[in-house]
Amino acid sequence: MEYISIPCFVVICYLFAEILKAITRKNETVKRLIPGISGLLGGLLGFLTFRFYPEFISVQNIFEAIAIGIISGLAATGSNQIIKQLLKGEDKNAENFF
Repeated sequence: MEYISIPCFVVICYLFAEILKAITRKNETVKRLIPGISGLLGGLLGFLTFRFYPEFISVQNIFEAIAIGIISGLAATGSNQIIKQLLKGEDKNAENFF
């Protein structure tokens, strides 16, 4: 149970970012802000988890909880980019193959 908070934060931040993208559609300003928003959401989740359910996140102080949350939020953005680039790479490789 010690490390379950990190994947939970990543999934929550990832889903929030996807919902935000779906709501705002093609707004480029919001798309640029998504990594920062995701990091802030992760930090907020880390803070709230440490404050109200400290057994869920096994850290010694509030700063560690916020740091884990921010890193988890940014990891959600990074995982989105990995998936996006892998899918994009398959299309390019198929065209250059022949």
